[in-house]
Amino acid sequence: MADPPGLSCVCKKRRKKERVGRSMARDVYESPLSARYADKEMKYLFSPDMKFRTWRKLWIALAEAEMELGLPVTQAQIDELKAHADDINYEVAQEREKIVRHDVMSHVYAYGQQCPGAAGIIHLGATSCYVGDNTDIIIMTEALKLIRNKIVGAVRVLSRFAEEYKDLPTLAFTHFQPAQPTTVGKRATLWIQDLLMDLEDVEYQLSKAKLLGSKGTTGTQASFLELFEGDHEKCRELDRKIAQKMGYQECFAVSGQTYSRKLDSQMLNILSGIAQSAAKFSNDIRLLQHLKEVEEPFEKGQIGSSAMAYKRNPMRSERIASLARYVIADAVNPAMTMAAQWFERTLDDSANKRISVPEAFLAVDGILNLYQNVADGLVVYPKVIRQHMLRELPFMATENIMMDAVKRGGNRQELHERIRVHSMEAARVVKEQGGENDLLSRIAGDPMFGVTLEELHDIVKPEKYVGRAPEQTAQFLAEVVAPVLETYQDVAEDTAEIAV
Repeated sequence: MADPPGLSCVCKKRRKKERVGRSMARDVYESPLSARYADKEMKYLFSPDMKFRTWRKLWIALAEAEMELGLPVTQAQIDELKAHADDINYEVAQEREKIVRHDVMSHVYAYGQQCPGAAGIIHLGATSCYVGDNTDIIIMTEALKLIRNKIVGAVRVLSRFAEEYKDLPTLAFTHFQPAQPTTVGKRATLWIQDLLMDLEDVEYQLSKAKLLGSKGTTGTQASFLELFEGDHEKCRELDRKIAQKMGYQECFAVSGQTYSRKLDSQMLNILSGIAQSAAKFSNDIRLLQHLKEVEEPFEKGQIGSSAMAYKRNPMRSERIASLARYVIADAVNPAMTMAAQWFERTLDDSANKRISVPEAFLAVDGILNLYQNVADGLVVYPKVIRQHMLRELPFMATENIMMDAVKRGGNRQELHERIRVHSMEAARVVKEQGGENDLLSRIAGDPMFGVTLEELHDIVKPEKYVGRAPEQTAQFLAEVVAPVLETYQDVAEDTAEIAV
C-alpha cells in the first residue's frame, strides 16, 4: 500500500519500521521488565505466540473430547486441526479483528481458513473464556515452574556460601546496633530459609493447579448439555477429558464464566512473598557493603558513579529492592480485582490482569536472576569483619571477664563498678575522640582484675561468642537444605546472566 501524499519523512520511516516489525522499533514504549530484566523463557510464556498456540491446542482438545463423547466430529477434522496447530496465520486474524472487534472469533475464523474441513466444529459449544481463561491458567502455571527452578538456583548458590563461611565470626545486629556475634554462614541460612518458605508456597500452588475447563457463558454448561442431549455425565466427562489432554488432573468444580479471580490473587501473593525475601537479602547486602564487610560482585569495567570514580555502589542489590517494591505493590491489583467481581463475571478484570499478572512474573524472574547473580559473586572481607568484631567485642565480653575475676577471689559488686567506669571511658575515646577501643588495656592495667592483656585477648576471641552458629548452619544445610536440593537435582545449574 502506498503512503498517502504529504506524509512526512519521519512518519514514513515510522511506518516502515512498523512493517519490518515492532520488536525492532525504538520509537515506541517497551516495558523495561521485558527489555532489561526478564529472561527469554519467561518473556515467551507471556508472548502472543504462546497464547495463540495454546488456544489452538485447547480447540484441538475440545474437538477430540467431543468426538470421543459422540458428537459429530471426525478424526479427519482433528487431523486437519493438528496439521495447522503451530503455523498460525496471524495476518488473517489481524485483518478479521478489524472487522469483528473480537480476538477469539478472529482466530476461530483464521484457523477455519486454514482448516476448511474443520471450520464448522472449531470452538463448538464454547465461550471465549474457554480459550482465554484456560490459557491464562496454563501460562501462569508454567511461569510458576520457571520461578520455582530459579528459587532452587538461588538456594543452591547460597548454601555453598553458607557452608564456606559457617565458622567465620561476625557481628550480628539488632536494630542495626552491634549485638551478640553470629557467623557469616549462619546469616546466610536466614536468607535461605525465607526462600525455602517461598518454595513451599510455590509447590503448594502447583499441587492444586486446575483448569477452568469448558463451562459455558455463565458456568452452567448449558450449551454442552444441549449438544449432549441432556446427558449430564458427558458434560462432566468433557471437563475431565480436556484437563487430561492439556496435562492437568482436574478442572474447577464450579465457576461463573471465568475461573475465580482469587487464583490471580493467590499467584501474585506468592510472587510478592518471593519479592519480600529478595528485598530483605538485598537490604542486608547493601548494609554490609556500607560496612565494607561483604560486597556484591563488581565487574572490571563497571562504573559505580558518574561523578565519583572510586565508588562501588551496590547497584544490583538496589535493583532487586526496586523491582521487589513494584511486585509487592502490584499484588494489590488482583486482590482488588477479585473483590470487585460481580456475580458470574464482569470485564473490569481484563485490562488490569493483562498488565498486572505478566509484569509481576517478569519482575520476579528478573529479581531471581539478580539474586542468584549477586549471591554467586559475593566478596567477603574477613579482616574488616574481624576488625569490627574486635572493636565491639570487649564491651560484650565484660560479663565473662568479670566472672573470671570473681573466680579468682574478686568482689562482684566492686568489679562491676570498675567495669562500668572503664567501659564508659573506653566508649568516650571511641565516640568523642575517634580512637580505638582500649577497654582491654584499661582492665589489664587495673590490679583489681588481676589479669594480663594476653589473657584478656584469649578471653575475647570471637569464636567463643558465636554460640551454636557454626553447628546450626551445618545442621540446617545437612538436614533441611540438602534434602530439598536432592529433590530438585534435575533442575539445571545455570549461571544467572543479567542484561545490565
